[in-house]
Amino acid sequence: MKPQQELLKIGEFARLASTNLRTLRYYEELGLLSPAGRSQGGFRFYRLTDINRVQMIRDMQELGLHLDRIRELISARQADEGREVFLDRVRQALEEQDRMLVERVRALDEQRKKVAQALHKINECRHCTHSPAADNNFCEPCTTTGEKLPEHLSALYQ
Repeated sequence: MKPQQELLKIGEFARLASTNLRTLRYYEELGLLSPAGRSQGGFRFYRLTDINRVQMIRDMQELGLHLDRIRELISARQADEGREVFLDRVRQALEEQDRMLVERVRALDEQRKKVAQALHKINECRHCTHSPAADNNFCEPCTTTGEKLPEHLSALYQ
């Protein structure tokens, strides 16, 4: 084990990683994160660079991955494998994360298009003499044009 002054106690590590002790212990239980060492009293110590692992776990969870799949992806180093196998596993983990990010960006772009349509329509509504109400089905369809309202606007008008 490295000298303890280079390692962080679990509480300080949790604070720097913007998480809590329970999460760190849970990650350890699942094999996602291991302390760099323990004191004679059993206190966990982490390296400052372990924060990167916690952040990657969080990033992958935000992309919708389950913790067991994250464990598979970030456990790139196996005991008896060679350098090429290790590098292939690391590349696979990064490529999968990139694929999920591309999908997330695509989904966010679609949501932004819907919001843009709603913003465009609401600007048209400024010049309309009708107001959304139960007796005009909350302007669905548009009282002026007869067209269906953009999804995001319709959701807010109801």
